[in-house]
Amino acid sequence: MRLQWSEIRARAAAFAERHKSARYEKGETQTFYNDFFECFGVNRRQVANYEQRVRNLPGNKQGFIDLFWPGTLIVEQKSAGLDLRKASDQALDYYDWLPDDQRPRYILTCDFQRWHLLDLEEGREWRFLLSDLKNNVEAFAFILGVQPRLNRRQSPANVKASQLMGKLHEALAETGYGGHDLELLLVRLLFIMFADDTRIFNNKDQFLDLIERRTAYDGSDLGRWLSDLFEVLNTPDGQNGTDNRRQSTLDADLAAFPYINGKLFEERIRMPAFDNAMRTILLEASEFDWGEVSPAIFGSLFESVIDKVTQRKQGAHYTPEDAILRLIGPLFLDELQAELERAKSLKSARDEALGCLHDKLARLTFLDPACGCGNFLVVAYRELRELEREIVKERYLRAGVARGQGADPAKLSRLNVGQFFGIEIDEFPARIAEVALWMTDHIANTRLGEDFGVSYARIPLIHAPHIRNADALEFDWNDLLPAGRCSFVLGNPPFVGAKLQSAHQRSQVRALARLGGSGGTLDYVAAWFIKAGEYIRNSPLPGREGAGVGAERSSASGIEPATTLPIPQSPPLAGRGESPRIAFVATNSITQGEQVAQLWPVLFHRLRLEIAFGHRTFVWPGRAGVHCVIVGLARAGEEPAEKRLFSYIDGKGEPVVTRHDWLAAYLFDANDADRHLVVKEEGRPINGAPRLIMGSKPIDGGYLIFDANERAKLLAAEPAAEPFLRPYIGAEEYINGGMRWILALQSSGPSEWRSLTKVRERVNFVRAYRRGEIPAFGKSERKQKPGISSIALAETPIAFHVTVIPDSPFLAIPEVSSETRNYVPIGWLQPPTIPSNKLRLLPHATLWEFGILTSSMHMAWLKDIGGRLESRYQYGIGIVYNTFPWPDAGPTQRKNIEALARAVLDARALPKNATSTLADLYDPDTMPAELRKSHRELDLAVDKLYRARPFGSDRERVEHLFPLYEALVQPTSAAAKANKRTARRAARAGQS
Repeated sequence: MRLQWSEIRARAAAFAERHKSARYEKGETQTFYNDFFECFGVNRRQVANYEQRVRNLPGNKQGFIDLFWPGTLIVEQKSAGLDLRKASDQALDYYDWLPDDQRPRYILTCDFQRWHLLDLEEGREWRFLLSDLKNNVEAFAFILGVQPRLNRRQSPANVKASQLMGKLHEALAETGYGGHDLELLLVRLLFIMFADDTRIFNNKDQFLDLIERRTAYDGSDLGRWLSDLFEVLNTPDGQNGTDNRRQSTLDADLAAFPYINGKLFEERIRMPAFDNAMRTILLEASEFDWGEVSPAIFGSLFESVIDKVTQRKQGAHYTPEDAILRLIGPLFLDELQAELERAKSLKSARDEALGCLHDKLARLTFLDPACGCGNFLVVAYRELRELEREIVKERYLRAGVARGQGADPAKLSRLNVGQFFGIEIDEFPARIAEVALWMTDHIANTRLGEDFGVSYARIPLIHAPHIRNADALEFDWNDLLPAGRCSFVLGNPPFVGAKLQSAHQRSQVRALARLGGSGGTLDYVAAWFIKAGEYIRNSPLPGREGAGVGAERSSASGIEPATTLPIPQSPPLAGRGESPRIAFVATNSITQGEQVAQLWPVLFHRLRLEIAFGHRTFVWPGRAGVHCVIVGLARAGEEPAEKRLFSYIDGKGEPVVTRHDWLAAYLFDANDADRHLVVKEEGRPINGAPRLIMGSKPIDGGYLIFDANERAKLLAAEPAAEPFLRPYIGAEEYINGGMRWILALQSSGPSEWRSLTKVRERVNFVRAYRRGEIPAFGKSERKQKPGISSIALAETPIAFHVTVIPDSPFLAIPEVSSETRNYVPIGWLQPPTIPSNKLRLLPHATLWEFGILTSSMHMAWLKDIGGRLESRYQYGIGIVYNTFPWPDAGPTQRKNIEALARAVLDARALPKNATSTLADLYDPDTMPAELRKSHRELDLAVDKLYRARPFGSDRERVEHLFPLYEALVQPTSAAAKANKRTARRAARAGQS
């Protein structure tokens, strides 16, 4: 019996590894090709000769063919690096002077590392490297007496391939075939196409051949053939230890398919009626090479399809591999890799240490409670299988066991997909996750088999991932994986801001957070942190008893593993017994702004968690508008002694890693006493500063506000309206220039504007808008049903909801400003300007307040403590201004700050800056040198008010401000801690 292609590929991979250093034609050619033919189970001596003499060459010369198989193959071998074009010309010369009955169909030129095979009959050629021989062995099908298959593959499966599957889904749905049956059909087809290209099936393109050759052109019988195929894949075939339950009269083409797994194909589904267009789509999709697709991007390939299927509004993002690796590294992978390196370096007990690590890997379990298409689980499994592969190679291959002799990778591999658990609210991505994990398993098995020069595939599929189709916030995770048997909880829960949540989502968050009052303003992702904390809070302590994975609940498709796998009594990292650790990707809103004071007391105090590691804000790979953090958590007392913090420059590039005793909720360094401190929003300044207020908020639907053109039209019709139109400046106009005006009638009597028809018309529009009778200005849809306060406000339509009309100059701070600026542009405005609610204003401000508020010290507090609108800085009065610890300063110091603040204003006012907006002046790329210098001098002076030693970064500034904030809110506690620190310093000084 000839070898199957899977076995040949494994042998070819081992051959390439053995001969990766081969270079010399004279000394290595014969050994090289003897081994090469053995890849196909063929003895070279039976078919081909070395150094075959060729006579009668031009000039009465003679030559020698390096390897000659009469009528089949010429090999012209060269030493590594020599010109293969000359070798090809030489081989063609030999061909021309051979007798007709000995002329071969194939010519191979090779320098050990580079291969060029030419099919003279078909005019086809293959060029590849030795390292890629395993993927090109079918080009040598002639060695087995088999005609090589025409290469119709277009390219590796990509977005176009996924779009074809999306079209098939859409076409079937339009005919009335949908729901569960359609989702399961599509996922089965995806697995089959992957199996078709990765030798899970006995022959490559077995499925493609079946559909192409056996189904009707019009597609009318395609559903029946697929139904029969699913039944075959569900029926044991007598291979791999199974009983043969297939009928002897089964169609030969169907009988050639192996038994995959009854649980994947067991459920009978209603089959659709296909037509020619659908059959064509399936054939085109099958012609892509699905064996080349990475399971880690499987979900992202089908993002658009999933969105159409689920019509999801869950805030889900498909996590790129880079972000996944940032999370799993500090969560578990870095420590496991370090342990592997330590074991490998041992001179004694090395094998025992490697064996213990292997045991450890086999006991780990992973839960992703928002798994989507399984990206986190896939990458985690792939990396663990690579660790296992290295362990196996170290213990068996590098210990002297020859490839293919004395070691069976099927017995050596102990990891499987049954160690992975997920929860996903939508069925289709849940099923994609199962398939992606099986794909990952097969790829890992193939690579391990290649290391030993044998074919290794886990067919039938004995182990199965546990993916539950459920709402993770409504479902008890212990029903899927008891917390006492879980090692790690990880993932990327959905991002939905508080204002964008559905009523149901908002109720879920509030039920978990239990904040009371209005319920808080937590983002949706916060609910997963709380739920995960509740999950691990009551997990048993070390020494707990555990059943096997096989005893756990089934996956979304009802799959139960056929064998049990021990689950760890505790995560065995570093030899400690622990409850599960948690790590999630999240929006950076949970580590800044008002959400910190809502979420983190729950995590720290109610659930008794500590931060184990963190990634500060970084830009989501591929999504420039999304800014994320990664937070790792552990149960109090089980956190690592050293907490790693990963910080990024402008949220991009590689992070700088620092190590800390404790990390605060804002992801900066904290001491033992301050680590749980959070900044709470305050209604009034707690720092002795004058009160900062919000500008006017008319709630007028835009009917009282005019741009330049609208103002000109109104004044052309009613010139007497001019005294009532006052400049109306918000953050946009203040920073970027431009003007708007607002009708301000509050201080005028009715007789002054009663005769102004256009003005009265606008006032009446405001009344109607507040009652919900008309839409906002320039809009076609009415606003939602107005609230009681809006209806009440309609009774006084000339009044603003918030009325702030300054009568003297005031300091203006924009509510929102670009995160690219080093300073939020602030400065003075004066009457008759009316500030909008997008400005914060400080009446009667002095240069002292301006100097402190425009300093890097205050900007650092804003960046780390304040919230964000998307990625932009958001200046909250209650969370930023009212809580900021102002410095103590004497009269001389205050005068110095005021002089430096004046220098900043003078630099802005230079004649060359007369036409520049604040956006121009504070753009990091265009900021004038004089202004930059003035700010730098002011920063140094303000910094010295806090301490003599310069600050090295904004984070260092915030870490210094944090204890000062504590002194504002807990003065007695802060004083006691300060006394302890003083005592410790004195004690150290005495010891020295």
